[in-house]
Amino acid sequence: MASYKKREARAWARQHMHGCANVIIPTFSADLKSLNEMAIRHDVRKVIEYGFSGTLLVSEVIISPQEYRQFVTWARDEAGNKLQLIHQVGFGTLAENIEALQLAEQAGADLVLMGYPGNFRPTTSKEIYDYTKAICDSTNLGVILFSVPHWGFERIHPAGMAPDLIAQLIADIPNIVCIKAEGGMPTIGGFVQCWKRHSDDVVVTIPIEAEAIPLAALLPIQWCGTSNYELFRDKVPQMLTMMQGGQFEEAMSLWWQLHPIRMAHMQAQATHMPGTKLIHRTYWKYQGWLNGFNGGPLRYPTQKILDAHMRNLRAAFKTAGLEPTPDPDEAFFIGRNPS
Repeated sequence: MASYKKREARAWARQHMHGCANVIIPTFSADLKSLNEMAIRHDVRKVIEYGFSGTLLVSEVIISPQEYRQFVTWARDEAGNKLQLIHQVGFGTLAENIEALQLAEQAGADLVLMGYPGNFRPTTSKEIYDYTKAICDSTNLGVILFSVPHWGFERIHPAGMAPDLIAQLIADIPNIVCIKAEGGMPTIGGFVQCWKRHSDDVVVTIPIEAEAIPLAALLPIQWCGTSNYELFRDKVPQMLTMMQGGQFEEAMSLWWQLHPIRMAHMQAQATHMPGTKLIHRTYWKYQGWLNGFNGGPLRYPTQKILDAHMRNLRAAFKTAGLEPTPDPDEAFFIGRNPS
């Protein structure tokens, strides 16, 4: 259960949402029939080791609400009070999303990342408002509003989630505590408008580290997330801390050092599944595995990772001066704690 009351959610977030939140993608047993407890606990420990303040527990895989509750329970037990655990609204229907959210809250989640399923096809901003409010009303947890082109709402407004819709949600729903502002991506227009309008009311962030770190030299960005920051090992929390401490040149030196990795990742995104609006969870899991995370199997259907992308990413690590795991890529599909 949350350590704050619903009416206190925004004040809690302003005080406690600092640092960076990455993601943990659950690992399954070799026969894909159950979750792999040791793999999940391994990844939680690695998140803490790398200096993250929180982590998104990914539900956007083939997992049931009851299994997801077990995922949260193990993560909470392993993390103790060292991490903020973020539930992902990533199930298929409104009813299932409410069920999973309430189970995650009971199991120890601290925050909620809002999401919208592929079968949800609104034709008005009012429909988006009603879906969002139903989720927020079903929980006492603080909710991170997520404005991003993935949802396909651009047929309603070019920003996806219209600026006035975001304003109405902030005005009406007291447990919306943060905006993960990617409207209009790949531009930063949506983030800038959200910052100007709402940064006095809620935490406003842009999760893309390539933009968030330089912007932190200009704006008091207190929290970054959620994203696959494990791609860069422990460097994203380090860069944000440097920027917040006025170490601009040091932070940018590290930002440039990591740029080959960033570009290899962007190239893979552009060439593997263009236009689908799907996050390549297998590729994200591989990125973490290169840096000591568990890796291991996901349930089918899941995206296939290409040999070319694995080779390019390994080469980019070496160019950036970060040695990836020496284990062969075949070991990724088994994982470091096979079950």
